[in-house]
Amino acid sequence: MAVVTLLSDFGLRDPYVAEMKAVILSISPEAQLVDVTHEIEKFNIRMGAFVLASAAPYFPPKTVHVAVVDPGVGTKRRSIIVETKRGFYVGPDNGLLMLASHKEKIIKVYHIVNTKCMLSKISKTFHGRDIFAPAAAYLASGISPSEFGPAVQDYIFPEFAKPKAGKGEVVGAVLHIDGFGNVVSNLAEQDLQKAGFREGGSLSVMLGGKHLVLRFCSAYGEVPSGTALVLVGGSGFLEVAVNQGSASRMLGTKVGDSFRVSEVA
Repeated sequence: MAVVTLLSDFGLRDPYVAEMKAVILSISPEAQLVDVTHEIEKFNIRMGAFVLASAAPYFPPKTVHVAVVDPGVGTKRRSIIVETKRGFYVGPDNGLLMLASHKEKIIKVYHIVNTKCMLSKISKTFHGRDIFAPAAAYLASGISPSEFGPAVQDYIFPEFAKPKAGKGEVVGAVLHIDGFGNVVSNLAEQDLQKAGFREGGSLSVMLGGKHLVLRFCSAYGEVPSGTALVLVGGSGFLEVAVNQGSASRMLGTKVGDSFRVSEVA
């Protein structure tokens, strides 16, 4: 029984999610469908990429992830399948799939062009139902991703999926601000290990235009209430937080701000 996850910015008041599920189950009735979320901010590719990359590692191998945050639907942007060492990602070629795929090691990316793997009528405004959902269902049924179309090399790999790590320094950007006001970067745990950072010490953090020296903790409660800290959160990315407070509000941080971490001089 294959697992198929769905993530979108559709919300739940309209029939869009149900239509995608209906298509998947019509083709692969044994598929196990799991909603990651359909409350991504409208058109916010970066937010969708973050949520997908946070949730995907906890699903079993060979899971098929369908993600639709697609402001370019109906244009020349491609529909793609990303095959990784753990599973498959189906969606638009706009960078949405790449943060999660990169964490799992990309094997190949395929352009979906085989009309036999789509619905017979393709809406210009609903590729989630007419292209991505059938592709996911056929993958879940065991169809090889190479059957969908040619492999491509020039897929979109956004800047927010390209942190830079070197000895003693990592450079990235603010990827997400969660409901607690934690400022989450695109710097993954492996980037910190490459730079040689270890929990327990202090780190120099340049966040937007602000310079901070913060303790590198493993839990929020390791510093007093109202105190800022830096730690690897549950999503696996480095974040600046305030124990029982909002780092975003305290620091005036916004998504896209620079996030540079180095050893304390």
